[in-house]
Amino acid sequence: MLIATEALSKHYGVVAALDDFSFAVERGEILGLLGPNGAGKTTLLRLLLGYLKPTAGRARIDGLDCYRQSVEVHRRLTYLPGEARFTRRLTGRDTLEFLAALRQESSVERAVKIADRLQLDLSRRVGEMSTGMRQKLGLAAALAPDVPLLVLDEPTENLDPTVRGDVLELVRESRAAGRTVLFSSHVLSEVEESCDRAVLLKDGRLVDSVRVSEVRRQHRIRARLTGPLQPAPPELATGLKVTELPSGETQILTPGDLAPLLGWLSQQPLAELQIEPVGLRTVYARHHGQEGGA
Repeated sequence: MLIATEALSKHYGVVAALDDFSFAVERGEILGLLGPNGAGKTTLLRLLLGYLKPTAGRARIDGLDCYRQSVEVHRRLTYLPGEARFTRRLTGRDTLEFLAALRQESSVERAVKIADRLQLDLSRRVGEMSTGMRQKLGLAAALAPDVPLLVLDEPTENLDPTVRGDVLELVRESRAAGRTVLFSSHVLSEVEESCDRAVLLKDGRLVDSVRVSEVRRQHRIRARLTGPLQPAPPELATGLKVTELPSGETQILTPGDLAPLLGWLSQQPLAELQIEPVGLRTVYARHHGQEGGA
């Protein structure tokens, strides 16, 4: 495991920003952090970066204590904050050169190549850049260092859809190169597209952990019947969740592949049938009672 926390907590008086949080991240994994504002995502990231002292518990990266050995921890990661700020009088290229000179793991050449992929004009001064352009600059700086861990807080914020796709491709390329990525976002579709696993936070606590590939195989079936639903064969019944909805419809949640169920469904007294993938949206709504971003 590259990242591990044990009963990690951060309290401000009686307010628990993070409470009894235990999880682990494997090497080479892209892990998505999901939750609304105030769920504890940013507090978790700051504890992992050693910016905050835990009230209780511990956090380790590559076996190092995140707070007590923060300097060594920082040599093993790169971090893109939610709102990256740069010196306004420098050009984009000047900024990348300055940041690359601060650490031997970085490379101006890699940073410039990333900026080119994101179609960023590096000749502009930072003070003349739009919010989206500054986000691209932050991404170029954060993705350039050759380190084991990338910590990205809302990396696609303020970017148009085409560039968002480029960023997700860069994240996947980082995993292919052996890096681990911690990806904090409120955009469920992006987490579903790029992450191996997702954890959900609510009120500072870990409430769920799901493997994205498994969630994407699950389906929700809504049916309006003209007669009683016939029981599923034993080999299909395991894991099925059948619910009668207030609308009079029957809802069936499947645990895996849909294909084995189609023959059974065709024998039911169906008036209407709707089938849709479950996805992270359903998992998110189960805990937060609302849907995340598109």
